[in-house]
Amino acid sequence: MALPGADTISSVLCIRRHCVKTFVSSITSYTCASEPGSRTPKIYTKTGDKGFSSTFTGERRPKEDPVFEALGATDELSSAIGLAREFCIEQGHPFVEELDKIQCVLQDVGSNIATPLSSARESHIKKTKFTGQPVSELESWIDRYTEELPPLTSFILPSGGKSSAALHVARAVCRRAERRVASIVRTGEADTDVARFLNRLSDYLFTVARYAALKEGHQEKIYRRPQ
Repeated sequence: MALPGADTISSVLCIRRHCVKTFVSSITSYTCASEPGSRTPKIYTKTGDKGFSSTFTGERRPKEDPVFEALGATDELSSAIGLAREFCIEQGHPFVEELDKIQCVLQDVGSNIATPLSSARESHIKKTKFTGQPVSELESWIDRYTEELPPLTSFILPSGGKSSAALHVARAVCRRAERRVASIVRTGEADTDVARFLNRLSDYLFTVARYAALKEGHQEKIYRRPQ
C-alpha cells in the first residue's frame, strides 16, 4: 500500500494489487476474484456469511471485532467526505483537491488498521506503515484557512449552507472513527499517527466547514440556550 503523501494513482494501483486481502475487501467484502471460466469480477465472496472477516495479515476475526468497527467507521468517514465534496465542487471551493487527497490517505489509514501489529510480518508492516507527514499537511491547511476566518466567540451549530453542513456531518463521523481507532492504537495494534491524523482531520473539517459558509455568504447558526 502506498504511504501517505503518495499520489492518487500510486494509491489506487496498490489497492488493486492487494484487493483480495486489503482494506477494501476487509470493510466491504469486495473482491477482484472471478469464478472459474468467468471474466466478470464478482462483487461478493460469501466468505463473510458466517460473521467473520479477514485482516490483511490473514486472521479471521468476528465482524464486530474492534478492527472491523474501526474500518467501518473510516469507510463511513470517506463516504461522508465524498458527499460533502460534491457540494463543494458545485460551489467551486479551492479545498476540493485537499478532500480528494484526504480520501486517498484514509485508504492508507484503513490499510494500517487492517494490519494488526501483533500478527503482522515485516512485509505487512512495510506495506501499510503510516507516518506523521499527512498530519503536518493538515495542520498547514488548517492554519491557512483559519487566517481568513473571523474568530470564534460563541458555539456554532452545524449550519452555513449545504457545503458547510455536509462538512460538519463528516466532522462528526470523523470523531466517531477516532473513538473506534483509539483502543486499537492504545493496545499497540496500529500506528499512533493514525489516531493523530483522525484527530487533526476533525479540526480540518470544522475549519473548512466555516470557510465554506464564509465564502458562500451564509450565516453560521449560533448556539443560544432555549428559553
